[in-house]
Amino acid sequence: MDSQSEPETRSEGACQSSEPLTQANWQARYDEGKTGWDRGQPNPMLAQWIDRGDLRPCSVLVPGCGRGHEVIALASLGFNVTAVDFADSAVQALERELRQRNLQAKVIQSDLFAFDPSESFDAIYEQTCLCAVHPSQWEAYHASLLHWLRPGGNLFALFMQTEATQGPPFSCDLSKMQRLFRSDAWQWSTEKHRVDHPMGLHELACVLTRL
Repeated sequence: MDSQSEPETRSEGACQSSEPLTQANWQARYDEGKTGWDRGQPNPMLAQWIDRGDLRPCSVLVPGCGRGHEVIALASLGFNVTAVDFADSAVQALERELRQRNLQAKVIQSDLFAFDPSESFDAIYEQTCLCAVHPSQWEAYHASLLHWLRPGGNLFALFMQTEATQGPPFSCDLSKMQRLFRSDAWQWSTEKHRVDHPMGLHELACVLTRL
């Protein structure tokens, strides 16, 4: 779920919702310009992972890609990118940008829980997707990640940290993430980096390897 609109404030970004959002809800947020999660450019952590050699050209999935700034960046570096999002306007904007830049990426409009690729991916770039999923669906989303990522593949995750009890964005506290991404299925890297977000929040950047 990745505008060129002004960043939302903390209260605007964390709308008080206790129900899973529908495709119509997400489209409405784009139509109303309520897209404070979108920096308007790639997350700076992506460049760090690439520059350090942690993330190298491979088949990579970007779930909840939104307007796809990271998709553009990865495609321009020769990655085999698949991007998925629910909102029609986000998918159209990304496809238009790819055409204008003469870049190749597979862009799919789909409910994430209905996305069932025929082959697994070498890497997954997870940003502002898990925090947009209602916590009641986190286990199902986690199961999808395990299905999408090949054994030995890496999950490049940016876990949104908020002080709110509701969302989206829902707070992906590290303790909650360690219970969700448990040690029998994932190996966590020892490094964790704080990445400030324009909404006044911050993310924790972590790399997890699927066992």
